[in-house]
Amino acid sequence: MQPGKVVVIYGARRVGKTTLIRKLVDEWSAQNHKVLFVNGDDIFTRQYLESRSIQKLRDFVGNHDLLVVDEAQYVDGIGSNLKLIVDHMPDVRVIATGSSSFDLSEDIGEPLTGRKFVVHMHPFSQLEISQIEAPHETTANLESRLIYGSHPEVVTMRDDALRREYLHDMTGSTLFRDILALDGIRRSEKLLKLLQLLAFQIGKEVSVQELGTRLNMSKTTVSNYLDLLEKVFVIHRRGGFSRNLRKEITKNARYYFYDNGIRNAVIRQFNPLEIRDDQGALWENYIVCERLKRNECLGIRPSGYFWRTYDKKEIDLVEDLDGKLSGYEIKWKDPVKKIRGDWQTAYPGADFQVIHRENYLKFI
Repeated sequence: MQPGKVVVIYGARRVGKTTLIRKLVDEWSAQNHKVLFVNGDDIFTRQYLESRSIQKLRDFVGNHDLLVVDEAQYVDGIGSNLKLIVDHMPDVRVIATGSSSFDLSEDIGEPLTGRKFVVHMHPFSQLEISQIEAPHETTANLESRLIYGSHPEVVTMRDDALRREYLHDMTGSTLFRDILALDGIRRSEKLLKLLQLLAFQIGKEVSVQELGTRLNMSKTTVSNYLDLLEKVFVIHRRGGFSRNLRKEITKNARYYFYDNGIRNAVIRQFNPLEIRDDQGALWENYIVCERLKRNECLGIRPSGYFWRTYDKKEIDLVEDLDGKLSGYEIKWKDPVKKIRGDWQTAYPGADFQVIHRENYLKFI
């Protein structure tokens, strides 16, 4: 946090944004700083923060040196007003949180160019959990992470029935609240069906045209829904990697859920691993997302892809970091390395590794 700057914290609902900033506020207040903590869902707050009046904003902030706006996506024109605050009240620090990026990023992006730091909060990463969890506990808890995910409340619960109830609630109105708030978006059942189709295609290329046919929706509408689901941090997209081969497939994308628990709640499937037929999909979704969280925690920003050719050679995850290529095949059981030659023939100098249960912790 710096004077004249806005820290923007994005993240899905219930990942702990409000808990985090309340902790920061307590620490800041303990140092005799004056903190103004408001919620963008409050009508009184919005009257001031939507005003675009420097004087009204001065009156609102008063002599506080830290302004915290939780749920800032509900404030129209929040970026322009925060710009006025940091430009005309240079001693004030600002934190804004949002559970969706589509409103905040559009409102904040251009007005706050050069005036903001962006932080993306995820469900707990294994890298974070490992700070308070012994190795044998991590091994014991792996199945739970694959089935129930890593949302903070889920991790701290010790009752699977409560975890299921929590995740079912999450996939009800809470999951789609930000999307349904948009004008013209009223079909939560279509969103749920779309997510169910994606849940059964983890690790496979997704055809938007095929999704539209199965959902009786236009290709454009499906694409819009996928974009919205990404912007509320339910799913994320991975494109196909290609640099020099005509036979590489790049037309379709793959989609992963940010959290395994949400994925399983969407399809109402919490059975134990040994009686499931989707162990490989759960493992791949978990590893891909944990790697994403690990990289963000460490401030590493590789571009992520999958790699597949028309003759059915494929690699689950490709990372391109400053031109250095690394390919990772993700296997729940029976690790194989037969793809290594095809990949490294196509891209000499590229690394290759199989990620399995014996070595995954170092990877994530």
